[in-house]
Amino acid sequence: MGTNKVIVGLSGSIRDQSSTKKSLNSLRRYISEEIEYIIYDGLQKLPHFNPELDNEEAPAEVQVYRALLDRADGVIICTPEYIKGVPGVLKNALEWLVSSATLYQKPVAVITASGGGEHAHQALLLNLSMLEASVEHTLLISGANNKLTEDGEYANDEVVQSLKELVAGITLQNN
Repeated sequence: MGTNKVIVGLSGSIRDQSSTKKSLNSLRRYISEEIEYIIYDGLQKLPHFNPELDNEEAPAEVQVYRALLDRADGVIICTPEYIKGVPGVLKNALEWLVSSATLYQKPVAVITASGGGEHAHQALLLNLSMLEASVEHTLLISGANNKLTEDGEYANDEVVQSLKELVAGITLQNN
């Protein structure tokens, strides 16, 4: 395919029909075919973070996850809000990146697609600041499920325009 740029999507929800997975899938229509867009679906396979296992021989799925993110030119993280914060599965995945510096200065875009989402949005931005990710593009989609069609696409013009701008920003960053 001859792509020269890779963007990786991470969903903070492991539910197949979650608004976050639908949001990440909907981005495909706004990303150039010249860019390889990969949605990583292995967060539920990552073991609970344990510093004693975080070494050169980290668990196999952690190595796969880190290698994919190392290869990425940019990352788009889309999360819901659970009990006013980031879901545990996403927080666990981020904890596995602390010692590797995988997201250090890497372009990261953040989408929070949830009922409300303000608390998770702020928590995720705080987590990413601790990882020193380069977050310049963010979008909070409150009431996300009500803005999605049955096909998993956003019908709201304002949301669609914001998603297009977010994709343009993350794909043009570091060119």
